[in-house]
Amino acid sequence: MEEVLDAYCSEYGLSPFHDTKSPSRTSTGLYKTSDGRATHTKVINTLSKQFVFSDTSALWGCFQLTQSQSELERRQAFFGSLHVGVRDFLPELSLGKVSWRPPYGVVVVTEDEKIFTQLKELGCPVKYLITEYDVQSLEVYDVVQVIGCDQYYQTLERLPQTVFLESIEEVYLERHVELLSRWTTILEQLAPFALGGKVGSVVGQLVPLLVLTKQNVQETVSLASFEDGIERINTTISTRMRDLVLTGDALLALVQKEKLPPQLQTLVREAIASSGLPGQICSDTIPVRLNEPEADRLLKKYQATQFISIAEAIRKQSTLVMQIPALLASLERALIVYDFCTGVVFYTSSTTGFPTIGPQCKLIDAKNIFLSAPQPITFLLDAGTRASLLTGANSGGKTTLLEHVTQLVSLHQLGLPVKGIVELPLFTEVYYFAKNKGSMNKGAFETLLTQLASISPGTQTLILADEIEAVTEPGVAGLLICATVQYFVEKGCFMVIATHLGQEIQHTIPAGSRIDGIEAKGLDANFDLIIDHAPVLGRLANSTPELIIERMAKTQSAPYFAFVHQYLLTKKET
Repeated sequence: MEEVLDAYCSEYGLSPFHDTKSPSRTSTGLYKTSDGRATHTKVINTLSKQFVFSDTSALWGCFQLTQSQSELERRQAFFGSLHVGVRDFLPELSLGKVSWRPPYGVVVVTEDEKIFTQLKELGCPVKYLITEYDVQSLEVYDVVQVIGCDQYYQTLERLPQTVFLESIEEVYLERHVELLSRWTTILEQLAPFALGGKVGSVVGQLVPLLVLTKQNVQETVSLASFEDGIERINTTISTRMRDLVLTGDALLALVQKEKLPPQLQTLVREAIASSGLPGQICSDTIPVRLNEPEADRLLKKYQATQFISIAEAIRKQSTLVMQIPALLASLERALIVYDFCTGVVFYTSSTTGFPTIGPQCKLIDAKNIFLSAPQPITFLLDAGTRASLLTGANSGGKTTLLEHVTQLVSLHQLGLPVKGIVELPLFTEVYYFAKNKGSMNKGAFETLLTQLASISPGTQTLILADEIEAVTEPGVAGLLICATVQYFVEKGCFMVIATHLGQEIQHTIPAGSRIDGIEAKGLDANFDLIIDHAPVLGRLANSTPELIIERMAKTQSAPYFAFVHQYLLTKKET
């Protein structure tokens, strides 16, 4: 499965370093209404909360809602195999700037026109050799890479900065080292962790190449170091001259700046020799002076040697260096997959098992992942009772239960485990009609009827509807609910309809359906409603308005509330 995720990252260009989420393939064909699709999106967002990278959640595109049992088993095996991994370092990963560039001027030369064109397309610094003058002009470059040159081979061979290459793939490998240098900090952060898998494998291949990004010209020899050496030589000569006894002729020659007498010649040669400086850059005069043209020539030769050394170090590892772009791209994908796998574990580690496929909609102690402290819910629809008319208090949890059932369908057909014991059919169509938020009008009523008429009923169809009575008059709405339930139950569908019309329809509900209730049991010490969010199967829920009026009568001083509360109590007793 990780190979599938890797391929998906490649197809959609997913990266840990994107500031905004990349688009991905998404399909929620199971859900036939926008409310169902919105709930599924909410499931995905909830599952993605632990992901570090913005692109990671796009990998859910690999897990389209499926009706294939074999595919579900494959996914369950994958999700079941995931384990907790180190994640603390993920938020710290940040792609840096290029920290290494070749400390020398590079040019690639060729006599082959075809090779020249190819190198230009690769963006390499290239020159086409035609004349001897072209060869002479190469002296200004620190490193000259040569490929496809026969006519000027021997001339080029005499240049100390020349490197001969055998294939176009080896040309200007410095660009790959530049790219690698952007990843230096990341690789050094990842190296200490025994991450294993794809991330560990790629890091293990790249870390040894970081030494190439540390190579630069060492400033152990420079014009300043030569000048310092000359100063030390002159200090040595000055000190030792105090102990010399010179003849008058020697002193006269020294003053007239003629040839140094033998005694002084010996002194100067010994001082130069003991300084470690090359003799050819020192004059044989007193004071000793720096021969600047010779010093410049030696410095260029020394630097050229170092440049060649760095270029050779890159060339010797050319096989691996050429793989740097592909390895870094692989590491980007592997980090996304690692974030996904270890992030999903935060969810799966608190689940109890995978849903099973069966002919019932059965929930036993199922918990809603949208809630921070969910109450376990037990609920059942089976062959004998395929529809539930869900009654109960406002804010009691009717809508939440509809969302919960939708959520469980998504988790099931994504292949994920759930919190609780769950059995569900492999639904092929889910219709979720959320509570109407507009006003009651003819257009809304006709729209609802049109939507209901478009349903393709069957034993793998689930219909969830929240207060469909809101779009028409209560009397007609009760009849509509009963007719709708009877029609779809007879077609073999599963249904859950949340309604406030329990009293109106309790004596006319069709066969194969049941009234369930989410009850408000009373008021607590703070006069807040005590609600059991788990539906009581087969029971019409108690009325909440009476409890709300009781709370207001006991907590507010207005005599109206006390009057209404007492009035209801009296009428109830009679």
